[in-house]
Amino acid sequence: MVTPRQDTKAPNARRKRGFERASTLVSSHLRAAAEKRGFAEARLLTHWADIVGADIADIAVPLRISYGRGFGGTLVLLTTGANAPILEMRGAEIVELVNACYGYRAVARIQVTQTARTGFSEGRVAFRHAETQAPRTPDPERLAAATSGLEDIEDEGLRSALEALARNVVAR
Repeated sequence: MVTPRQDTKAPNARRKRGFERASTLVSSHLRAAAEKRGFAEARLLTHWADIVGADIADIAVPLRISYGRGFGGTLVLLTTGANAPILEMRGAEIVELVNACYGYRAVARIQVTQTARTGFSEGRVAFRHAETQAPRTPDPERLAAATSGLEDIEDEGLRSALEALARNVVAR
């Protein structure tokens, strides 16, 4: 008589449940990484654009939250140099939106850290950039009217600069 093998393992319990959402598979890893940077809610990192709005999310990313002795922490935002004054001006609004995400006053102030457009040297941070439009071709009649009289200019550099200016103005 043949008996079934006793050393066969039961199929993986996770496979019995069917498909799982990717968010549940990575949530523990994401939570651990977020907590190392002071984020009690990983949702602040994953849903940053929904929390603060697309206009702020396009120019800044949350870097960490540090807690001192006082009530509320400091949210450190990473941005480019030109956008730092905008974030400083909207600091109270950002604090209010982040605290609404947490449900309590977790953040009392923001600190803006500036970096190059490409981010850290390791390439971990990349800001979204506005897509460039294809150059438009100017209307030939309007271009001819805008450049009429430029042939009398003797300086070649000045003439070519004025022609380029006329072409850019007419193309808009």
